[in-house]
Amino acid sequence: MTLTETEPLIEPNQVADRGSDYARLSRRVRQAGLLNRRLRYYGWRIAITGAGLAAGWTAFALLGDSWWQLGTAVLLAVMFAQFAFLGHDAGHQQIFRTRQANRLFGMICGNLCIGVSIGWWVGNHNRHHANPNTEGADPDIMGVLAHSGVRARAGRGLRRLIFRYQAWLFFPMLFLEAGSLHTASVRAVARRATPYWAREAALLGVHAALYLSAVFLVLSPVKAIAFLVVQQGLFGFYMGCTFAPNHKGMAVLPNPGSTDFLRRQVLTSRNVHGGWLTDAALGGLNYQIEHHLFPSMPRPNLRRAQPLVAEFCAEIGVPYCQTSLLGSYTQALRHLHTVGRLAHPVAD
Repeated sequence: MTLTETEPLIEPNQVADRGSDYARLSRRVRQAGLLNRRLRYYGWRIAITGAGLAAGWTAFALLGDSWWQLGTAVLLAVMFAQFAFLGHDAGHQQIFRTRQANRLFGMICGNLCIGVSIGWWVGNHNRHHANPNTEGADPDIMGVLAHSGVRARAGRGLRRLIFRYQAWLFFPMLFLEAGSLHTASVRAVARRATPYWAREAALLGVHAALYLSAVFLVLSPVKAIAFLVVQQGLFGFYMGCTFAPNHKGMAVLPNPGSTDFLRRQVLTSRNVHGGWLTDAALGGLNYQIEHHLFPSMPRPNLRRAQPLVAEFCAEIGVPYCQTSLLGSYTQALRHLHTVGRLAHPVAD
């Protein structure tokens, strides 16, 4: 059993050199109490999110076989994403004090409520956190898109075509993200690649049975398929739009040992500024720099940590990137377009 496959990400301050930049920042964060659990916050957050999901399925049952169910599909897409954020927090040990409690809650949010394996996600996400935007090490930049000239120039066939026009294809492809998450989850538990694969498989099965039974029993076949396309498409699109601002267009590192932990996390991450609505819509991931520096920091503490981290980065001369949501998408698309032009012309 390895860390990258099954275990929650270890806080770097557990092993940091006491005199390192990260160790000094970590002491400030701990002294400010920003790593303390926020059970009251998560209590009402879980209650509100659960009520929203229940309201969505109640409306679905009451509306019956109607095209108005496409509106319900939109609501449920949003609530699925909100449960994904809670599963994310549980996967990072942000909510409860014990690993077992976070794991169980993660399975409820991920496997049962939205049909995504929390075990598969934790393993994949830990590798991303350990080496963000790093060639050959970060699974998030080893997928269908090219984030560096080296990868763009290596593309062949259909992959080369996608690389070439990836800035134009980016948002349309996000509608397929939910399908990708479900497929990866099923493959992981089928291969027994997660430590609690039997429990996860059972919960994924319950989710699929309840979800598909409800849709096809209440709706006619055409409406049911339309509901699935809208609900799952928008769920994936929403998830992709929350992750896109975080790293795309930031520094891409050539190898895992390129720089120290603090700079590796800060230079490859971007924050999105905004108010409470931005925080809620993006699940706190708009404080990506603080989240990457302190993965187990509870979500509501990220906003409080932001000025402290920005000030420290200014002290040591490390660039700290923060922009608007629209600005982050602009930077990401510009980067994808620039890299995509490096792919060999399709006519070659």
